[in-house]
Amino acid sequence: MTSPSRVLVIGIDGVRLDVLREVRTPHLDAVAAEGFLAPVRIDDATPTWSGPCWATVATGVSAARHGITHNVFTGHRLAEHPDFLTLASLAGKRTYLSVGSWEPLATAACGGPLFAAPDRVTFTSYGLDCERGDEAATVDAERELVAADYDVAFVYLGDVDETGHELGVGAEYRAAVERADARVGRLLATVRARSSYAEERWTVIVVTDHGHVDAGGHGGDSDLERTAWIAASGPGIVAGAEMGTLRHVDVAAHVYEAIGLGEAMAGLPLEGKPFASV
Repeated sequence: MTSPSRVLVIGIDGVRLDVLREVRTPHLDAVAAEGFLAPVRIDDATPTWSGPCWATVATGVSAARHGITHNVFTGHRLAEHPDFLTLASLAGKRTYLSVGSWEPLATAACGGPLFAAPDRVTFTSYGLDCERGDEAATVDAERELVAADYDVAFVYLGDVDETGHELGVGAEYRAAVERADARVGRLLATVRARSSYAEERWTVIVVTDHGHVDAGGHGGDSDLERTAWIAASGPGIVAGAEMGTLRHVDVAAHVYEAIGLGEAMAGLPLEGKPFASV
């Protein structure tokens, strides 16, 4: 009997790579130690806003194709370039989305949703109180991931980005990164607590969308804003592998490969490729 392959993607909004390397993040460090932590360079044609960057992560194509260039998604081409949760669901996989703060990922607000049709969507809005939103998203994911057999799940955490906007990249921002890492740890512990965990093949991908300037904010062309990152571990990912610089479009490609849909999605205009060491 083939072991089930499952993927957990955790999106943490607005985490600067240099700060990530400075603060205490034992759970992200563990993912990186079992696999890798690699920089992502946001391509010059993609604005460094959450909308276009998360759309690129979700669809596996660049902004020129998915049509999202800001945090309002009006005019998007997501019907032609659906997200990986929706396509996996259409291919017979069971998918799950948990969001607690940013509406267009999961609802029709601002031209959304980015994730069109997962099998289960949990959205709890606390407005700009992203700390409460992240807690709600994490609690729901803890309940769902331990009990249900999802093939692909995406959990979004927005507190770090909102803290950066409000307070800049200082002590509070660093504390928010550490809070996000603690939630990553809770999600990983939930996966490991599954009664069937020993028979399953889990891939974990943690990704950020963009950076921040020191004063807080993004949307410009500085290296601080255009540098993102991916940490991942799982089957086929060699611990300590040198990955070079990755692209956001690689996430969707690896998700499909990890759940056995690589060949089925070969006809799509995906721009990325599964993670492979260089």
